[in-house]
Amino acid sequence: MATASALGKVSREEFRRQKDLDAARKAGNAPAEVDEDGNAINPHIPQFMAQAPWYMNTGVPSLKHQKGKEYNADPAKLKEQVSRGIKVHAATKYRKGACTNCGAMSHQVVDCLERPRKKGAKWSNKDIAPDELVLGSKDEEDWDAKRDRWDGYDPAEHKKVVEEHQALEQARQKMREEQLDKSTDLKEVKKVARAGKMAKKKTAEEEEFGSSDESDDEDEDKYADAADQAGQKMDAKTRMTVRNLRIREDTAKYLMNLDTESSYYDPKTRSMREAPRVDIAPEDAKFAGDNFHRASGGASEVQKLQLFAWQSEQRGNDVHINANPTQGELLHQEFLKKKEKLKETSKVGILERYGGEEHLERVPIELLSGQTESYVEYSRTGVVVKGQERAKAKSKYDEDVYPGNHTSVWGSWYDTTKMVWGFSCCHSTTKQSYCTGKAGIEAANDQVNATGTQPGAADRGEHQTESRRGRRSRGRQGKKRAAEADLAREERERERDGKKRLDGRADVGQLDRDKLSQAIQEEKRRKKMEGDEELSYNAQDGGDFGITEEQLEAYRMNRDLGHEDPMNNIATDELLPL
Repeated sequence: MATASALGKVSREEFRRQKDLDAARKAGNAPAEVDEDGNAINPHIPQFMAQAPWYMNTGVPSLKHQKGKEYNADPAKLKEQVSRGIKVHAATKYRKGACTNCGAMSHQVVDCLERPRKKGAKWSNKDIAPDELVLGSKDEEDWDAKRDRWDGYDPAEHKKVVEEHQALEQARQKMREEQLDKSTDLKEVKKVARAGKMAKKKTAEEEEFGSSDESDDEDEDKYADAADQAGQKMDAKTRMTVRNLRIREDTAKYLMNLDTESSYYDPKTRSMREAPRVDIAPEDAKFAGDNFHRASGGASEVQKLQLFAWQSEQRGNDVHINANPTQGELLHQEFLKKKEKLKETSKVGILERYGGEEHLERVPIELLSGQTESYVEYSRTGVVVKGQERAKAKSKYDEDVYPGNHTSVWGSWYDTTKMVWGFSCCHSTTKQSYCTGKAGIEAANDQVNATGTQPGAADRGEHQTESRRGRRSRGRQGKKRAAEADLAREERERERDGKKRLDGRADVGQLDRDKLSQAIQEEKRRKKMEGDEELSYNAQDGGDFGITEEQLEAYRMNRDLGHEDPMNNIATDELLPL
């Protein structure tokens, strides 16, 4: 069937004969069909695979259209230069086989790119177009290779385009740096500060002009409140956007200057960056453009960060706020900290060398404002006479609080028998109790008279018992040390008073003989009953914790100095301690 398809349309008898031949080839009774290279074609291949398409038909049986083209792996082909658009000599008369429109031999009339002539070159024999230079053989190339527009392109040519764009970007960055430095100039700041002051003389036409965005925030509430009207299926409390509405009495910003060469108005964002009237000073114009928005919010910080990134890149650091914004932000913060630290170090060094730190201290607020709420009186010499009194410390307890229907505050009365605080209105020592008035006071007095003892006697006895228990916990050595410490303290006090001393002891002639004898007897009794701590020197009955001079002198006379004087036992057989 491949032969029949290659020959085109055939007669019925020829078609029947071809079918019989194909059947004989499939049965093996006839030799197989051979392609142009002498290779046998399998007769069992279907017709739609064996038949070549019309744009690849060679007129002979073949299966090359089913095989891929062998790839040329020679790297030298990449260096081949293909010259395009080169013209060769032009003929003086029409040649056979040339384009009938322009007369060139390099293409046919269907591929001619010139304008169709009223009378072609074949018939006019004039203006014969030059032939185009065709290099290489296109017969062996496929359909894509013949139409490859990048064939012979040199990638090195693209470097010129990249260098041109880099030069433009550097010039643009330099210009923006100059603009940022100029915007921070002091003169520019003063000029912006004066922009809010308008001239007194205004024309009627200028008074009518205004920005359509000036009253957007005010109009938003006005139109939002009136949004719930008849015929509208919406709630007035629902959040809605009405920033596209404006008062129609105002002149739109794009109507302030109808010149087409003036500032550009973007209808999508409703912004006009430049001023519509360049002949009017910015401080005198009703609307000077929307560029002031670019200096609000965090725009200035972004500009400083961009400037820092550019300057860092010029110094060899890899900083890019778009490729790695976090790194750029951290490096910028670190740079600012180091800058402040260096500035502070320089300031401290200058102050240490030249002085003048007192002039940098903050002036008191009284001197800055010239007035104060505190009343102060001064003398003729400038000394404060009145007004510098020390403020009373505020108590940590609640003041002017009368709980439980009491008429006095807690802590207004102190019970000397119980050693506790209470209320003076009813002499109650319980803070959560209710006030009983004079009846409570009389009941407490009756209880004291009936028992014959004070209400605080039991508490006082318990206090003394606890004191005795605490003293029992101390050892015998601790008692002696305490007595010696008291003795040394009294000796120092008497030396300061100028009293006579004899070998570190009190003058016996000045003491009461009867009291001294009684004290000596008590000390001897205490020595004998040393095991009973109830009658010890520091635990006397009656609660008298004071020590008289007679008792102290009796303790000195009866104490054993053997543990203090190492030469006391020199006559014994015991060795002296080393």
